[in-house]
Amino acid sequence: MKNNIDFVSVDAAAFRWLIEKLKAAPKEVLCAEELSDALSDLEKGKIRSLMLESCDNMPTQSLSEIVCGELRILPTARKVIRGDMEIFLTPKEFDILLFLARNRGEVFTKEQIYQAVWDAEYLMDDSNIMAFIRKLRKKIEPHPDAPEYILTIWGVGYKFNDKC
Repeated sequence: MKNNIDFVSVDAAAFRWLIEKLKAAPKEVLCAEELSDALSDLEKGKIRSLMLESCDNMPTQSLSEIVCGELRILPTARKVIRGDMEIFLTPKEFDILLFLARNRGEVFTKEQIYQAVWDAEYLMDDSNIMAFIRKLRKKIEPHPDAPEYILTIWGVGYKFNDKC
C-alpha cells in the first residue's frame, strides 16, 4: 500500500459546509464531532494545518499490533516489546514511534513528525525531534548507531523501515 501525504487548500465556504455536514452526521459516524471541532479551529486560524488518517485504508495490523523483526508495538496497550523484553518509552517517544510505524516506509520531515505528535506550533527547532529520535533509537534499536527500525533519510527526515 502506498501512503501519501497531500496538502489541500480549502476556502471558508467549504469549511462551513463540511462542518455543518459533520454536525448533522449520525452518531454512528466515528469522530465526526472531533473532526468538526478540528475544522472549526482550522477555519478560525487556531491551527495552521490538519493531518487526517483513514482507518479504512490502514492495515489491520496497525490498529492492533505492529511487528517489525523482533520489535512489537502494541498501540492500545501503549507498549513496545523487543524480543521478550518490554521497552519503556515516554508518551512522546511512543507517539513518534507509533506515527512512524503506522506510516511504514513513508519519509517524514521533522516538521511533519512534530505536527503529527505535538499539539503546539512548530518552532523550527529540528534538534527537539532529533533528540527524541536519538533517545528512541537507544531504547529500541539493537545497534543504535546502525538503526534497523527508524531510518534517517539524509536531507529529508525519517522513516520506519518498510523491509520488515
